[in-house]
Amino acid sequence: MKGGGAEGGCFPTGRHYPGIAHLIRVSVEGLATEWGPETDLAEIPWVSIDTETTGRDAKVDRVVEVGFVYMKGDEIIDRKGWLINPECPIPVEASNVHGILDADVASKPAFAEVADEIFEALHNVLPHAYNADFDKGFVCEEFQRVKKYQSIPDAERPPALRANVQWVDPLDWARELHKEHKSRALGAVCERLGIDLENAHRATDDAEASGHVMAAFLKDSRVPRPYGALIKEQRRLARQFEFERVRWR
Repeated sequence: MKGGGAEGGCFPTGRHYPGIAHLIRVSVEGLATEWGPETDLAEIPWVSIDTETTGRDAKVDRVVEVGFVYMKGDEIIDRKGWLINPECPIPVEASNVHGILDADVASKPAFAEVADEIFEALHNVLPHAYNADFDKGFVCEEFQRVKKYQSIPDAERPPALRANVQWVDPLDWARELHKEHKSRALGAVCERLGIDLENAHRATDDAEASGHVMAAFLKDSRVPRPYGALIKEQRRLARQFEFERVRWR
């Protein structure tokens, strides 16, 4: 396993994260096949993804902005962003959040017109997003609306668009590492970590901030660095949160 500490521990600090060390030796659901479960996250190129939308339901609402920030470890490699015409009016309540108006996207391409570009931009990078289910849902639904992508098998899709690949999600880790704090919203977590977020709710800015949050979390000895162990524990944390949420309804 890569990245072991001098003290013989599982992770770079040499300290064990209880209950995690054994996880990389078993089959882990949700991994992209491009990287082995023992691979250190610092060695995997990943893309932090954020979307701004017309609403919260991916089945009926549409994307108006997509932002990608490419990172390796805590270093930013590249940024890409698209304003997108949703082919429907943007509700006032949505514009009040992200500031994008109908006039801003009137001359911009529809998603189908930039789908090829976005599809290619997702290859060979591990997907990551803050509250990943939201962004994955919207990105995948937009591709499902484009006829040429409806029949492409999972094996030929980039990791972000495969149904069985778990996106890295710093929100799951914020709920654990910042559980003593009331808010785990991206802005609040950034403030506590000293990360700048000047244009909140714009896709590329949120994606960059989210990437920096995850890079900071990966320096915490409580967060496993091997890819398989991190995803396994992230899935456990997500289930634990959902159980607690349902229990306290």
